[in-house]
Amino acid sequence: MSENVVWYPGKVSLEERENRNGHGAACYWFTGLSGAGKSTLARTFEKKLFDEGRQVFVIDGDNVRHGLNGDLGFSAEDREENIRRVGHMARLMFDAGFIVLCCFISPTRALREHVRGLFPQGQFYEVHVNCSLEECIRRDPKGLYKKAIAGEIPDFTGISAVYEEPDGAEYVLDTAKLSVEECLNRLK
Repeated sequence: MSENVVWYPGKVSLEERENRNGHGAACYWFTGLSGAGKSTLARTFEKKLFDEGRQVFVIDGDNVRHGLNGDLGFSAEDREENIRRVGHMARLMFDAGFIVLCCFISPTRALREHVRGLFPQGQFYEVHVNCSLEECIRRDPKGLYKKAIAGEIPDFTGISAVYEEPDGAEYVLDTAKLSVEECLNRLK
């Protein structure tokens, strides 16, 4: 970053935004293998919170790659940059008083810890959408596992690239055993 770049603080504080919204800002970071149910859970949670009158928005890994991160591939370096960018975008939305629901495989603990460090303690919630690789392969909603197993997709998390399970997630949701509703009932 250039030394000539200055951060301009706003004239409306986060506390004022939270008071106006009637709720605190937060970031829920949904992590897990492709097909585990991250987007399904986040979108359903978003609707629930929205219906309760909360300011909430989902940042989905697939969607940001159509624009903001459309220039990135899936190498380790590009994945790191992808998470760095969306982490900062999530923080900006947090600063606007939103409950931000982020759905990203974010395969390494280091990436997730970097994002956690962007938020005040107690306002970032890691949600491990825990689903076995076998079940994700069985579901294969996008047909990606079939391609990865056939060698058509290099560096595919769970097949040819590592996924490090969280060791300190605030929530662990086993989507092979729990329904969407049961998972949502555990999120607060």
